[in-house]
Amino acid sequence: MSANLAPGSDIVLELDAAGVIQSIALGTSVGGLDDSRSWVGRAWIETVAEDSRNAVTEMLAEVASGGLSPRRLITHVSSGGDEFPVVYTVMHRTRPDRLVALGLDLRGMQALEHRLVNAQQSLERDYRRMRHVETRYRLLFQVSGEAMLILDGGSLKVVEANPAAARLFDQPAKRLIGRTFPFDIDPESEAAVIQQLAVSRIQGRADDSCARLAPSGRKITISLSSLQEENSEVVVVRLTGEMADSEPESGPASAGAVLSLLDGLPDGFVVADVEGRVWLANRAFLGMAELASREQALGRPLSRWVGRPGADLDKVLALLREHGVVRLFSTTMRGELGSHNEVELSSVLTAEPGPQVGFVIRDVGRRLVSSPRGTDDLNEAVARLTTLVGQVTLKTLVRDTTGLLERHFIEAALELTDDNRTSAAEVLGLSRQSLYMKLRRYGLTGENGSEG
Repeated sequence: MSANLAPGSDIVLELDAAGVIQSIALGTSVGGLDDSRSWVGRAWIETVAEDSRNAVTEMLAEVASGGLSPRRLITHVSSGGDEFPVVYTVMHRTRPDRLVALGLDLRGMQALEHRLVNAQQSLERDYRRMRHVETRYRLLFQVSGEAMLILDGGSLKVVEANPAAARLFDQPAKRLIGRTFPFDIDPESEAAVIQQLAVSRIQGRADDSCARLAPSGRKITISLSSLQEENSEVVVVRLTGEMADSEPESGPASAGAVLSLLDGLPDGFVVADVEGRVWLANRAFLGMAELASREQALGRPLSRWVGRPGADLDKVLALLREHGVVRLFSTTMRGELGSHNEVELSSVLTAEPGPQVGFVIRDVGRRLVSSPRGTDDLNEAVARLTTLVGQVTLKTLVRDTTGLLERHFIEAALELTDDNRTSAAEVLGLSRQSLYMKLRRYGLTGENGSEG
């Protein structure tokens, strides 16, 4: 009796009770199994891959006991070595000594899944590339010495303004956002600027126009470009002109020269927002953090590399909000590849043109080798205990020395966390209850400690 192709199946095997193939039927869409005709007369288990043989045995046992087996994935291997995945279910035919295995070819589904995975990976690569491009755009927009405004094409209202524009108009960047351009322009120049705006929206670009700022009378050149952004339009406004003596566009003190000097600084230099996320990092910082590129640092919290968790950087940011500047704060720096270095951190908080924090990070590990900070008192106390050798037992000396070290480290943790006991317990790896017991033991239970 020959096997007939069942509806919804790509391959049908007719088997005897022992699992020997009696006949085979293949769908027209099934290819790559040219040697399948040689399966007739062979045990089904001999035609499948090694890792599928247990599944065949289980299916034959299940159909013998229940008349129907659940679906299982079986892999055939062609004579050329290609894998042929098929989902089979086995059932009895009308004759009790005959079984039929109905199979569904999964190669088309696997190819579809493979294309889907490739498309997803391609989208993720494009997304990461777009994020890097956007990050570079944001960085260039912020550090550019040329004043730039981004306008909504419909309303001509400012949607973005960089720090150079804030300096040019002598007001914070956030106050420029929402204003309709042109503004603060001499009335004699305003009509020409409006005309060039109309030209740029029609042609995509307009000739440069000259104008004077109304408050200061400073002469500027306005360049206009229009860009399509999905279903909307934006206008890019570049304003160049005479800069103040303290802010030259070119020369030794230009913004580009300063950035180049900071990038070559032997100490780490980082610009971050008030939450500690990195905006700008120089080459020295990348080397200390063991990073291959700036993109690996941008947008990430500085605490990933600087300070102990829950202590140092949070304390520095709190001090900055209170005092505006922090000098020579001792902490550690961790590299991505596992290095640890003792560093000193100096930082400043600026409010204009927007809140941002500058950090200078100096590696002081070599300097600390010869004279570790905070060990003088401890060495002196150990020296005093050493004079007791021969007067008390070794057990007593070890107990007193252990207590001295424990007290020293607890005091150091309290100083590090500004007497915040919850944070100190976290830094020391203790529970709060254990820390409170040790504070009472060493007489350190003052009234000024905070719970965090």
